[in-house]
Amino acid sequence: MDRVLQADLSLENDKQESNSTQENIKRSIVKTVSWRVVGTLATVTISYLVTGTLALAFSIGGIELVSKMVLYFFHERTWNSIKWGK
Repeated sequence: MDRVLQADLSLENDKQESNSTQENIKRSIVKTVSWRVVGTLATVTISYLVTGTLALAFSIGGIELVSKMVLYFFHERTWNSIKWGK
């Protein structure tokens, strides 16, 4: 009986460990947004230094913000589904 209970507990621990390696969607979204804020500030700064025009720098930064957030989100979710290295 003890072996059955230990095996059952072992299975429960394995399930909890495998669930803890998966990021939930909210965490992926927050990571996506925070990373893009940092990246976009760098892009706006570089664009301003190159063009000398603040409006153009923010325009470039806005396009970059949206496109790279979408790309990063799907990249992150794809990697989250790959078991290699976990």
